[in-house]
Amino acid sequence: MKNYSEDASRQYHIQVAQGEVGRYVIMPGDPKRCVKIAQYFENPVLIADNREYITYTGTLDGVKVSVTSTGIGGPSASIAMEELYRCGADTFIRIGTCGGMQTQVKSGDVVVATGAIRMEGTSREYAPIEFPAVPDLAVTNALADAAKEKGYPFHAGVVQCKDAFYGQHEPETKPVSYELMNKWEAWKRLGCLASEMESAALFVVANYLRVRAGACFLVVANQEREKLGMENPVVHDTDRAIQVAVEAIRMLIRKDQEKE
Repeated sequence: MKNYSEDASRQYHIQVAQGEVGRYVIMPGDPKRCVKIAQYFENPVLIADNREYITYTGTLDGVKVSVTSTGIGGPSASIAMEELYRCGADTFIRIGTCGGMQTQVKSGDVVVATGAIRMEGTSREYAPIEFPAVPDLAVTNALADAAKEKGYPFHAGVVQCKDAFYGQHEPETKPVSYELMNKWEAWKRLGCLASEMESAALFVVANYLRVRAGACFLVVANQEREKLGMENPVVHDTDRAIQVAVEAIRMLIRKDQEKE
């Protein structure tokens, strides 16, 4: 396709050039989290800052790694993955926040996604709805092992991926409330752990590109616990999820080096 960037050596949206990112990339939604994540790298350098996409590159254990923010939702996240892939990245870990759906999923816990419900639109432009949104097994196992090693409370399972934040939190106010509320109950009965907004798109795009992707999330709160009058504080500090992602990349680097 035509490159619409003013600088043809750089990707149109993320404004990154070939060789400026590592093969391993952490992908938060919030651009402000990039600085926090980059502090875990050795010698981090700001590569690009354009729209919702901020990129830092540094090293972990001597290997080049990067962090790129994606903004909210599947459309912008898929753009970031496509363009990072063109710059040389092949292993992606999405970190962010989620809302718990099962009562045992508490504020401050970490959720590692083993699959995602495709209740969003981006992935439908990559694959028929029958195709599952599943992460790479090696990345997922590394995230679970990292959470165990850190001693953080975590859960591994299916998450719901949506496009409308307020469709989740105020479904009764929407014209299609009957569909939103009925499906929410179905997801709960199926054991869905949490709700977020990017994983399904990233998993499907990663399958299409033949690259590795996984995802872990900090549970901000749980509206189902709130409904039942259970303890439900609001937690904003994403450091647990960040540490899990960073440690998972370290594990993947070691395993990849052993194979090579």
